Amino acid sequence: MPQLILVRHGQSQWNLENRFTGWWDVDLTAQGEEEARAAGRLLADKGLLPTVAFTSFQTRAIKTLHFALEAAGILWIPETKDWRLNERHYGGLTGLDKAETAARHGDDQVKIWRRSFDTPPPPLESGSEFDLARDPRYAGIPIPNTESLKDTIARVLPYYEGSIVPHLRAGATVLVAAHGNSLRALVKHLSGISDAEITGLEIPTGQPIVYELDNDLKARERYYLSER
Repeated sequence: MPQLILVRHGQSQWNLENRFTGWWDVDLTAQGEEEARAAGRLLADKGLLPTVAFTSFQTRAIKTLHFALEAAGILWIPETKDWRLNERHYGGLTGLDKAETAARHGDDQVKIWRRSFDTPPPPLESGSEFDLARDPRYAGIPIPNTESLKDTIARVLPYYEGSIVPHLRAGATVLVAAHGNSLRALVKHLSGISDAEITGLEIPTGQPIVYELDNDLKARERYYLSER
């Protein structure tokens, strides 16, 4: 039966600093690197070795994938990077300290921006410090200036169906190393979670989530590999 493994990137520097990150490219901390290696060791220990991998265009996810594959002894497997697996774009909140933002705008407003299904944060201003228009990795790509979770799902799911599903149908064991919200999109789809409930789902860093799928790619089981 096909198997899909989802891993959120290890702790990033802005996770540590409690800042809104989104599409901005930040690196892993030393702890984040170890979380990624531990995920790879766990895959090897459990005998669950992916045969193909996917990740985003963002350093923290790419490095997580590479540290994990190296620790599992399978750094050589095919991998594909795509911007549609990027984190949700946090718009004008990018780079802001979460606690300071709550103090300025109120906890309720920040909760709406962070956890609402379809209400995006304020847009990022063109030419601002975190404008990605000149980043060569996004040349020719429609860079959003803000996204809700609904917007993120709208780009992740077509990519999943078009690029990942064919590998699953061929019997591959697929690893996706990505981000909290891009993975939340996949979990919502595969587990049939409602719009209201998905906003409360937390995905921890560096913890492989395994989907056992049937031949129609419906989820038979979902679990954290560390609990098996």
